[in-house]
Amino acid sequence: MSNVISPKQVAASLSEHWSPRVVAEVDDSYIKVAKINGSLAWHSHDNEDELFLVLKGHLRIEMEQGSVELSEGEMYVVPKGVRHNPVAEQECHVMLIERKSTLHTGDVVTEKTRSLAEQLRPV
Repeated sequence: MSNVISPKQVAASLSEHWSPRVVAEVDDSYIKVAKINGSLAWHSHDNEDELFLVLKGHLRIEMEQGSVELSEGEMYVVPKGVRHNPVAEQECHVMLIERKSTLHTGDVVTEKTRSLAEQLRPV
């Protein structure tokens, strides 16, 4: 039997911003949580959709065609190939659902980019 977890509690316990942690697996996808603040980076995932669910706070996802604003409990799927930049004006906690092949910052590498090994570290 699987362990019961609270994504909200795990996200709240994280000490680093922009450092997603894998909390579960579903078939070929990872369920991740992260604590974010500020801007990540403009990037895209050519072959993967990316689901953002806000656990706490407010998130803006900037895209070239416009932005979406998400409040606690709301979610949005960034379609594969769409350039986007997540932005949180104040600390925000999110849950992400991504294919296991999804690179953290997609087609770009910055100082905020985290490897899969870093994301798989125990919480």
